[in-house]
Amino acid sequence: MIVIVDYNAGNLRSVKRACDAVGVESTISPDPETVVRAERIVFPGVGAAPSAMETLRRTGLDRALREAFDKGTPILGICLGTQIVLDASEEGDQTCLGLIEGKTVRFDLQDPLLKIPHIGWNAVEIVRPHPLLEGTESGDDFYFVHSYYPSPESSSDVYAVTEYETPFCSALGRRNLFATQFHPEKSGRFGLRILERFARWDGSAGD
Repeated sequence: MIVIVDYNAGNLRSVKRACDAVGVESTISPDPETVVRAERIVFPGVGAAPSAMETLRRTGLDRALREAFDKGTPILGICLGTQIVLDASEEGDQTCLGLIEGKTVRFDLQDPLLKIPHIGWNAVEIVRPHPLLEGTESGDDFYFVHSYYPSPESSSDVYAVTEYETPFCSALGRRNLFATQFHPEKSGRFGLRILERFARWDGSAGD
């Protein structure tokens, strides 16, 4: 059973519908104990890092996510859920979960034709293999909606990049955690493939 973490950060139903579409059993829960006991966890989110972290701390979900990560539960982060697995975010100068060293930063664009937030379809370039990216090729398009992006401290945690004036990290991971800045649940067949693979993933990075 996949547990989709409910911390008042949106897009939960779309993730649930995507899981249903590929025949993956899932449930939405705000309960820390349910998260700790989960076989697999999807940590989605849209919104702002400060309010998200406030909710996670108030409910104890921050501790639950750290405990699940430490014991090896496969975790899939999405969008805001990806940004706040790092140490900190420039959004509100916010301390985050610290599961992977690094910081989430805001786009600093010079091209007046490019807008913030970055919204729409964009290609990914695979820079390192990962079991959840098996079958995904560089040039495949995924759906993005964001003003900030993850910047891991170590390049070994970066699995895919995307160009928006300059390349930014669009997929990162370490051990049993894999996270995407794009929305798999809104990315058609390419995104659904990632959810299908996540349902079978044992949490090994395979490298």
